Amino acid sequence: MKSSAQNRIRSISYAKYGYYFILPFFIVYFIFQLVPLLNTFRLSVYGNGKTTEDFVGLQNFITLIAGGDSLPLQAQHDNLIRVLGNTLILWFGNFIPQLALSLLLAVWFTDLNLKIKGKTFFKIVMYLPNIVTAASVAALFLMLFSKTEYGPINSWLMDMGLKEPIDFIKGKWQSRGVIMFAQTWMWFGNTMIMLMAAIMGISPSLFEAADIDGANSRQVFTKITLPLLRPMVIYTMITSMIGGLQMWDLPYLYKQGQSWNRATETIAVFIYNHFHVIPQNYGYSAATSVILFFITSILGSFCFAMNADPEAKKKKALIKEAKRQAKLQNKSAFGGF
Repeated sequence: MKSSAQNRIRSISYAKYGYYFILPFFIVYFIFQLVPLLNTFRLSVYGNGKTTEDFVGLQNFITLIAGGDSLPLQAQHDNLIRVLGNTLILWFGNFIPQLALSLLLAVWFTDLNLKIKGKTFFKIVMYLPNIVTAASVAALFLMLFSKTEYGPINSWLMDMGLKEPIDFIKGKWQSRGVIMFAQTWMWFGNTMIMLMAAIMGISPSLFEAADIDGANSRQVFTKITLPLLRPMVIYTMITSMIGGLQMWDLPYLYKQGQSWNRATETIAVFIYNHFHVIPQNYGYSAATSVILFFITSILGSFCFAMNADPEAKKKKALIKEAKRQAKLQNKSAFGGF
């Protein structure tokens, strides 16, 4: 028979120590994430967020979403639509080429048939821009694309025959193009590494079977690699979308003096201006943050729905229908009894 000491040892649970290890994360999250988020919701229903007399309810949201009768109220709505459009343009403009370039490089670097020398060196060099601070990147591109004839890019273009330097800082599409290029340059290395990890996780037997069947590179990519990369592509889209909607550093820093181009003002810069720049309005700033929160949640849910397995959804629907039919049969049987 087992002794009482052995039973007592078996009854000891060490599960609580796991909670002790993850407790610091929840403490930090509560202080620096959850509390500011809840405070943002509180500020969104106030005029400037200072006293209870400034309570305005949903008026800030109505003004930002629908506008108003007066010119200042309508201007807030127009500015929100403008910065939201700028944000989406800048995100799409850097995400699509970033994904295409990263996918191409990931396939090349993981293809065993291609004997590419110095793969490790190229991977490191392509990932390096990801660890450079946004302030340094903004300063670098301000210098490269400066309007003067002594700017490296304009100087090269004028040597090629251009008569006047191009304004890459205040021009509408010129400034957008530079920021899109800078964002792509900063992040394509990180996306490439993640896609490479996903490709290397695919079973080699699939590629071997395709090689035996005589499939060419295009067929292997479209029939095997790309379908199995779908979860990682969706994950990359979601993370890029969240970062793109919150894009602040490059659009704000890529300017001359204290004024920036309205064509590159993003929704995060709009929030910052209302919170810090005169005239301050904490209510508009917080309400815009809440609107951005819901936009991000809706788009994120849509991306997750895209990643759902159709077969799993069909199976779940069949199970639900079977349960419903069984419930109806039970009701009819009970009624007959």
